[in-house]
Amino acid sequence: MEEKIRFELNGKRTELLLDSGQILLWVLRYKCGLTGTKYGCGMGFCGACTVLLDDEPVRSCMLSVSDAANKKIVTIEGLLRNGNLHPVQKAFIEHDALQCGYCTPGMIMNAVGLLLKNPEPSQQDIINGMEDNLCRCGSQIRIIEAIQTAGKEMKGGK
Repeated sequence: MEEKIRFELNGKRTELLLDSGQILLWVLRYKCGLTGTKYGCGMGFCGACTVLLDDEPVRSCMLSVSDAANKKIVTIEGLLRNGNLHPVQKAFIEHDALQCGYCTPGMIMNAVGLLLKNPEPSQQDIINGMEDNLCRCGSQIRIIEAIQTAGKEMKGGK
């Protein structure tokens, strides 16, 4: 049964007429046109579909759109502000912390969530916080360095 689902999406109030059981990932990609959120495993293990829900990283493949009702959703596209990349996006580029790029949006969203909670994570904090985002390209050390750099920028330092 369709119903109106309201939420804030990348800073904009959004209202959609949807089946409340639809998976958030598919709503973001096919109803909202936000294809930066990727389908990976479909079981919440790989992290490619990570978005922020009220500033918490969540696996959008595991949530129905009704779970997002009246909440704030941020996708990779929503990190851009006034044409400027988010510090985590910039740091991933500067540190070449991406290779094929498929997992990168989920990695970045998870890293943003981590830095919102802990702006000065240790290397071990980053490893622990990012271990559920899978990447087969081998850029893990550069990812850690990028997150540390972004944390410093988010705090106002360089």
